[in-house]
Amino acid sequence: MRGFFFMPNPRYRTILFDLDGTLVDTAPDLAYALNVLRGRRGLPALADSLTRPQASHGTQGLLRVGFGLDSAQAEFTALREEFLEVYAANLTARSPLFPGVAEMLAGLEERGLQWGVVTNKPARYTEPLLDHFGLRVRAVCVVSGDTCAQSKPHPAPMLHACRLAASDPADCLYVGDAERDVTAAAAVGMPALVALYGYLGEDDRPDAWGAHGFIDAPLALLDWLQPGA
Repeated sequence: MRGFFFMPNPRYRTILFDLDGTLVDTAPDLAYALNVLRGRRGLPALADSLTRPQASHGTQGLLRVGFGLDSAQAEFTALREEFLEVYAANLTARSPLFPGVAEMLAGLEERGLQWGVVTNKPARYTEPLLDHFGLRVRAVCVVSGDTCAQSKPHPAPMLHACRLAASDPADCLYVGDAERDVTAAAAVGMPALVALYGYLGEDDRPDAWGAHGFIDAPLALLDWLQPGA
């Protein structure tokens, strides 16, 4: 799948984005934290090809690939806290915006469109990360993983973002790189695009998620939104 598909709706008022794997390439700092933990235990560093697809799945996905642990195991909680401590100390050390994101956001603003963020990343990481790039003050809303009682794929964060943006779900477009992003958007009647440049793994089948379209680069969103494209 390449480029964009389907006829875009020219009446969108608000564009909402996932964070990790859609706006910011956080995989390098997440992988660094995981490999620090492995190094402390005498284990070799994992290759990017193993850690990168897990970056959108948070600590559960990363600790699973790094240590074969899931949240039901006794060691998980302590290891998770150690991981988050290392990650917090290196939050912006290696994580750039994806190429074209700065230009894409500026293009949305030039068109009079407002944009915001709906992520499962906790606010204590989301907010300083966005501040680092000067984005939080420009966003119409920032909904983090702990803003609402439930996180994606539950629809609550999407509805909260719509309230903050004073937009109906049908007037919003969500862009993310995970199935839960499309599921959460669909639950409130919000169209969604899959960011194919994000953290998709070999087993992911984005063409089966029910998205309205796909983009293979951030700037492709501007083309997708162009009336008649």
